[in-house]
Amino acid sequence: MSDRIIKTVDAPEGIEGQGFFAGKLDDFVGLARANSLWPLPFATSCCGIEFMATAGAHYDISRFGSERMSFSARQADILMVMGTISKKMGPVLKQVYLQMAEPRWVLSVGACASSGGIFDTYSVLQGIDRIIPVDVYVPGCPPRPEQILDGFMQIQEIAKTEQRRRRESPEYKALLASYGIE
Repeated sequence: MSDRIIKTVDAPEGIEGQGFFAGKLDDFVGLARANSLWPLPFATSCCGIEFMATAGAHYDISRFGSERMSFSARQADILMVMGTISKKMGPVLKQVYLQMAEPRWVLSVGACASSGGIFDTYSVLQGIDRIIPVDVYVPGCPPRPEQILDGFMQIQEIAKTEQRRRRESPEYKALLASYGIE
């Protein structure tokens, strides 16, 4: 019995007949976004090694439409922050987030990125959610590749179900304003 994750993509609800399919535009856009996310790995320590295993042949994140790692913030959809983030690195991380085009999602991988981990010191940021909004947290020190894939699939589900105009809503703008982002 294989321990690999098998994923199938179901067609969105709609009206279908011979030679046509009609549905809501938001559903089609969400389906396309969810299955073609380009991650930007922002790895600073041991969680980055686990992410490398996730991208390797055994776990193969490319099965989820993410075989193209983007090291340019302007071409990425999902920011995957892995490892310890120092307070000096905080402004750099925020700048990378701001350079990403909307829609953008953030995956906080590991205890250090999520809460500072065991490093309760003056120099370590106690969670990246203090400077940028986070969509999904992956716990662990370091988390296993299966956990990273699970977090990635949660981001896919968010991307699939998110309405195209949510980013223009007053609630979303208020969330960004609470982080000092316009």
